[in-house]
Amino acid sequence: MAILVAGSTGVVGTQVLDHLRQSGAEVRALTRTPEKAQLPKGVTAVRGELADIDGLRDALKDVSTLFLLAPNAPDELTQAIQALCIARDSGVKGIVYLSVFKAMEYADVPHFTSKFAAERMIEQAGLPATILRPAYFMQNDVRQKEPLLEQGVYAMPIGAKGISMVDVRDIGDAAARELLRRERASAPLPRELYELVGPDAVNADFVTAAWTDALKRPIRHGGDDVTALETRLKGAAPAWLAFDMRLMMQRYVQDGAVATAAPIERMSALLGRPPRSYRDFAIEMASEWTRQ
Repeated sequence: MAILVAGSTGVVGTQVLDHLRQSGAEVRALTRTPEKAQLPKGVTAVRGELADIDGLRDALKDVSTLFLLAPNAPDELTQAIQALCIARDSGVKGIVYLSVFKAMEYADVPHFTSKFAAERMIEQAGLPATILRPAYFMQNDVRQKEPLLEQGVYAMPIGAKGISMVDVRDIGDAAARELLRRERASAPLPRELYELVGPDAVNADFVTAAWTDALKRPIRHGGDDVTALETRLKGAAPAWLAFDMRLMMQRYVQDGAVATAAPIERMSALLGRPPRSYRDFAIEMASEWTRQ
């Protein structure tokens, strides 16, 4: 039997594969274009996508454990529910589902609500799953390279409340650990839920101080204009996605997304170490950028 990783070529999926590659488990990567997929040695590319019902049924043959990352798409919920149902019908004994931190509370953010609806289906169907709720990815801020280096500005509207940003490497590590735990179990295991968060409440003051220290130059915050953010995003993304991102950042500004001590401790126990900090991420990125 094998582990199938859906969303295998994305930011999180590549980290999951990286953490699985020396596990000794048989690992397969679901991808629309197996001939183009750049995968770790030993990982088998399997043609398919969540929107292709028959293809997904074929991909799940002889699979015992599934990592499910549904794409941020207009039909995200449909794809997730269909994939969960097919996994159930295929006899998959373990699922690790990637949701989002604050999925319950942010009902007006489309992709948050989609993920929480999938969580409800997992619970009501009694599926043997681990739900992972990661916070905003630190690596999203790699896109801040140009404004940081050229204008001395951190341009995302993150507000004053704070966000417990998480490193995607920690997400991949956590997902791989839960996939292997379920894969190696002799029978389906009870449901689990982990909120994957970083140790820092990253707000406008924190983030500018972190980048000022890392880049050794003054950095200021560009403000919390979410309308301007939506306009910028529409230059490179569909309007529905730009609006979704606007709604998410609006909730971050309005309410924040700061974790309590309990999920940080629980995540640390899962990883066997503390989660990575935003300051360390900023230092690492600054070092990489200045070498280029």
